[in-house]
Amino acid sequence: MSLKIRSELESDINSIEKVTIEAFLDAPHTDHTEQYIVRELRNAEVLTISLVAEFQGSIVGHVAISPVTISSGAKKWFGLGPISVLPKNQRAGVGSALMQEALKILEELGASGCVLLGDPDYYNRFGFKPKESLILPDVPPEYFQAVLFSGTFPSGEVTYHEAFNAKA
Repeated sequence: MSLKIRSELESDINSIEKVTIEAFLDAPHTDHTEQYIVRELRNAEVLTISLVAEFQGSIVGHVAISPVTISSGAKKWFGLGPISVLPKNQRAGVGSALMQEALKILEELGASGCVLLGDPDYYNRFGFKPKESLILPDVPPEYFQAVLFSGTFPSGEVTYHEAFNAKA
C-alpha cells in the first residue's frame, strides 16, 4: 500500500468528516459525535496536529491531536483522538502510520506526553499504558492510557477541550 501521511488542507475537511463518520459507524462505545468533535476542535483552532492518510488520491484516514489540561498544572500534554480509518482500509497499517507520524511530530514539538482513550491491546504497541496517576472521570482506568516523551508522569484529573462535548 503506497500511503501518504500529510497535514490536512482546507480542501480535505469534507473528506475527513466522511472518513470519521464511516470509521465509527459500527464501532462499539461511541455516541457518533466524532466528526463534530473534529469540527469543533478545528473551529476553536486547537487542532495541534491534524493528519490525513491518502491512498491513491483519496483520504482513507485521519488523526486529531489537541491540548489537554491536567489538574496538577502539568504543561505540554496532549490528547490523541479521534483517529479514523475507513472500514475497508482498516487492518492495513493506515492507523499505525497515522499514529507513528502524529507521535513523532508531537515529540518534535516538545510535548511532555500524550493521552488517549482506547483499546489497550491496540495502543500499547505505540507505548501507551494506563497510568494510575492520570484520571479521566467515568472511564475504566485500563482504557485511559498515556505515553511520556519527557520529564515524569504527572498526577491528576485530565480534561479534554470542550469540543469533546460537541453534538450535531
